[in-house]
Amino acid sequence: SKSLDGCISDRAGGKSPGVRSRADSGDPCRCKQIFKNSKMAQKTKGQSDDAEKGMKGRKIQNGKQCKVCGKFFKCNSDLTVHMRTHTGEKPFLCKTCGKCFNHKHNLNTHMRTHTSEKPFSCLTCGKCFNHKHNLNSHMSSHTGEKPFSCLTCGKCFIQKFSLTIHMRTHTGEKPFSCITCGKCFRHKHDLNRHMTTHTGEKKPFSCSICGKGLVQKRNLSVHMRTIHTGEKPFSCKTCGKGFNQKRFLNTHMLAHTGEKPFSCLTCGKSFIQKRSLTSHMRTHTGEKPFSCMTCGKNFLQKRFLQKCSLTCHMRSHTGEKPFICGTCGKGYSRKHSLIKHLTTHKIESFPISYV
Repeated sequence: SKSLDGCISDRAGGKSPGVRSRADSGDPCRCKQIFKNSKMAQKTKGQSDDAEKGMKGRKIQNGKQCKVCGKFFKCNSDLTVHMRTHTGEKPFLCKTCGKCFNHKHNLNTHMRTHTSEKPFSCLTCGKCFNHKHNLNSHMSSHTGEKPFSCLTCGKCFIQKFSLTIHMRTHTGEKPFSCITCGKCFRHKHDLNRHMTTHTGEKKPFSCSICGKGLVQKRNLSVHMRTIHTGEKPFSCKTCGKGFNQKRFLNTHMLAHTGEKPFSCLTCGKSFIQKRSLTSHMRTHTGEKPFSCMTCGKNFLQKRFLQKCSLTCHMRSHTGEKPFICGTCGKGYSRKHSLIKHLTTHKIESFPISYV
């Protein structure tokens, strides 16, 4: 129509009969054209919108398309970065530890683990973080907000990502698989750690006391607390008991709340920890995956339960007796044996100061 022609010709710098200049008064169109009245402006609005949509459609068609998955990108640089998800290319190398990344900003973020730079600070308490998402998670410790809740067990989380990971404990999903041996993992960092057993990758973080090498800096911090310093920075607000790792505190807290989120589908028995449920399931299946390399005997567990663990059984071959009586010095291979022995020391045999 005339109005649409006028609208389009004005974009090109031309004039059209019956169309005023921008300097004149009147009703404006989205394209900034001025019309004699609102009726004319409304009439051309839909037509010009359709023209714009057509132009946008042509731009998408003219964009850069991935030949592997068909996804479109605005420019070559975006397509280049995307292609690395298919090729596995990681051109950005950390000169400190040799780790590679597919994007420069990932390398820049990684470098903070070496420089200890923490540019994101909490305005409430001043604590600093090397990632913005860590700061966002920390802020909820001041507000107490945990907006993401598990529909299965009701547990709440600060981040949606944490809920997604938690759901795998219920579904059993293990989406990260090793391309070398096929073993699957629930967390990506578990897969990364496992891969070092195949690649022999350098362990950049070494303990200054014993020299043990670790893949991640946080593992070094845990190692220092567990083996050398004995530090227990995570304490229970209910009973005051301290722990060297936060996950141990989280598990301990269930003892106060009485919550047992992991239930056996066969007999209905519930457990505080998933590993306890996993071990329990073997009583139904009869599976004994841990074998003694000396005598070939099989066990339900590698450790934890004294009566049926491989670790405990191995002491029958090595003669190790790590549980020592503080009164007479006698040693035992099992803790429950020591506890039974302690009952043989009558109260009269203790020094007066013990009573």
